[in-house]
Amino acid sequence: MASVKEAKSPGRSSRTASKSKSRSRSRSRSRSRSRGRTSSASRKRKPTTPKPKQENMESNSPARTKARTPERAATPTRKSARLQNLNLAPEERKPVIFEPYLDEEKRVPRTKKTEFGGAIGAFFMIFGLPVTVYFLNFVCTQNKCKPYLPVIPLDWQSYFDIQAAAIYLGWMAFQALLYMVPVGPVVMGQPLRSGQRLKYRCNGFISLCISLVAFGAAVYFKLPVGIVLQKFTQLITTGVVFSLVLSIILYVNARRGSNNKLAPGGNTGNFLYDFFIGHELNPRVGSFDLKFFCELRPGLIGWLMLNLVMLTEQYNKQGALPPALTMVVVFQAVYVADALWFEDAILTTMDIIHDGFGFMLVFGDLVWVPFLYGLQTRYLSLYGVKMEWYCLVFIGILNLIGYYIFRGSNSQKNEFRKNPYNPALAHLETIPTASGKRLLVSGWWGLCHKPNYLGDILMATAWSLTCGFSTPVVYFYPVYFTILLIHREYRDAEQCHKKYKASWDRYCERVKYRIFPYIY
Repeated sequence: MASVKEAKSPGRSSRTASKSKSRSRSRSRSRSRSRGRTSSASRKRKPTTPKPKQENMESNSPARTKARTPERAATPTRKSARLQNLNLAPEERKPVIFEPYLDEEKRVPRTKKTEFGGAIGAFFMIFGLPVTVYFLNFVCTQNKCKPYLPVIPLDWQSYFDIQAAAIYLGWMAFQALLYMVPVGPVVMGQPLRSGQRLKYRCNGFISLCISLVAFGAAVYFKLPVGIVLQKFTQLITTGVVFSLVLSIILYVNARRGSNNKLAPGGNTGNFLYDFFIGHELNPRVGSFDLKFFCELRPGLIGWLMLNLVMLTEQYNKQGALPPALTMVVVFQAVYVADALWFEDAILTTMDIIHDGFGFMLVFGDLVWVPFLYGLQTRYLSLYGVKMEWYCLVFIGILNLIGYYIFRGSNSQKNEFRKNPYNPALAHLETIPTASGKRLLVSGWWGLCHKPNYLGDILMATAWSLTCGFSTPVVYFYPVYFTILLIHREYRDAEQCHKKYKASWDRYCERVKYRIFPYIY
């Protein structure tokens, strides 16, 4: 019967046989293709070697296996990389980086919120800041030091001088050379958006000491250091031009550079605003950090050098050191030395972390600080003020109180940032944040949000009090500085609220005052 059935349906039996063979070949091909697509779960199991079958001998040849294994199978997935990390000791584990996601995280987004009045405010400040420096120096001369409309010189020689330009540029080159001297500790900066941490050579105090020795040698060998007072306006012009040119170079270089180097606050796409606020966060020439160099070196030390020139000139004229002028020079010398001794503390400030390096900081560091912060010494050297000893004692005590608050609060903050588990700080109360950091709510930082700003304002007031009350011009510095610090505190509070959210709200409930306890 079987033979009859086979004789009656030869086509059917052959079709069935060929169909079964095609099914087996398709299953074989699907199994071989599935071996190339190894899932993360299959990687966890120990691979087993299947027994070779006669019909699969050709498909299992090395050439065929190599050809069909896709290259992407060697690329680790998130899960496999994490599992490999778990097999290592904790100290040997490395962060798993996934390039498709890393590029997005590195990119600096467009700046949506502007400050200082946006592009219009930036336009007026680019022109207004230099005018302010010229105006305040024109109204305080040997003839008069009152707020009035001064006579503006119209000849170009009153604004530009080759010798003054050589002095200014020589000073910049001298400080840059000292910056590159390989002495002093190398400190790591705060983590950037990309996770990178820049290195900074902190030898500012050494630069200050060398500058003081150089000034002493110039006086000893009777070099004409007083020429900087004769060419004061021309020095200002050189500083303005240098700041403008440097700011243009910085902006053009930032436009040609990569996006991940831009400043989060200076990426609006508007030329004027980004030029003013700073388009690039940390512009560098090799390891030479331009922003870090300008923040504390040429302008701050230059301010002290101008003060010493004024004091030296008065000593040569009178044969003695004027008490009020000497007091102000000493106060400001201590302030400058403090900033450079604790130079690494600036790496945690808004200027370094958030603000780009544009015209605002360049002009402020290289012109505004050296040629305006010394208004008190300029006035005292021109007019002299005789003040009773008890008044000078009161001013000295006020300055010491301000410095005590300034240094005490800054030191407490810096020590807590370096080591929150320092036994000396165990008595301080803190509020935890989602980022893992803790906010101080006791000690100096339990009095107000910025106790160091309070100390700054008290010192600035003491410096101006040495000039008496005959002119309001000398009080420009404490008034301007108070406005500046109030604005900086407001900007910093916004950044902290964005960063710490609910923890910052709890902090503000606990510490209610911003700068002045029980007042503001």
